[in-house]
Amino acid sequence: MTSPLEQKKLKINGPHVITANRTGDGAVIWRTPNKGWSTNLSDSAIVRTSDDARALWAEAIADDVGAVGSYVAPVQVDAAGIITPGNLRERIRVTGTTIDLPVAV
Repeated sequence: MTSPLEQKKLKINGPHVITANRTGDGAVIWRTPNKGWSTNLSDSAIVRTSDDARALWAEAIADDVGAVGSYVAPVQVDAAGIITPGNLRERIRVTGTTIDLPVAV
């Protein structure tokens, strides 16, 4: 993951997507191939090179009305083409926390 200021240092090794949060409700969103945003990870545009990531990210930054804080994030794509978050941070953003929190007694 990197910020727009570090865009020139972007190195991609494996599948990545552009993600952000929607300003209206904070939902996790992904950049789509048709230059839009989706709340469904399976709709996201997958990039595999730094140049492709920069191009898609530049579009997202220029067209981020309704989105905030876009960045490049890793994903995993299985043999069936199913896309899942590529690290713990992204899994938590998508599904919420995965641990039981202590309950006050």
